[in-house]
Amino acid sequence: MPALETHTPRPTRSEQEAARRSFTALEESLRSLARKDTTEIEIEETAQKITVPTMALQLLTRILKDLGEGRPVQIVPIAAEMTTQAAAEMLGCSRPHVVKLLEQGKIPFTKIGKHRRIRYEDVMKYRQAMKEVQKQHLKDMMRDDEDAGLYDS
Repeated sequence: MPALETHTPRPTRSEQEAARRSFTALEESLRSLARKDTTEIEIEETAQKITVPTMALQLLTRILKDLGEGRPVQIVPIAAEMTTQAAAEMLGCSRPHVVKLLEQGKIPFTKIGKHRRIRYEDVMKYRQAMKEVQKQHLKDMMRDDEDAGLYDS
């Protein structure tokens, strides 16, 4: 499996505008498809017709929405596995820290020979859990500051 990209470029203004227009049109079209498993689309420039899973078009609407809002998008299969270095880059920490998290059982992994492999999905779950913990710490700090009267005039 190829390494995961660590930097995804932001869409240009013209790409954002095209994505916004496409998102609206595709979303309207999908509403009228009434639960079909596949959909035939046509590439106007080549007049080629392609049958695609409707699920893929639904995913495309989410991609277009993000691009239209200026957010870079990267697609990674949920079951994709990554190295400890790639996980460290995604979590914004060192590789040894990731190894420590793995050995503590905080993130599941498999070992292939001497190499550890981590599922993308598990790294994202851990990252989300850490964000929730951070939010709770911030709320606790704010409450403590309010209790101490630091926000009073």
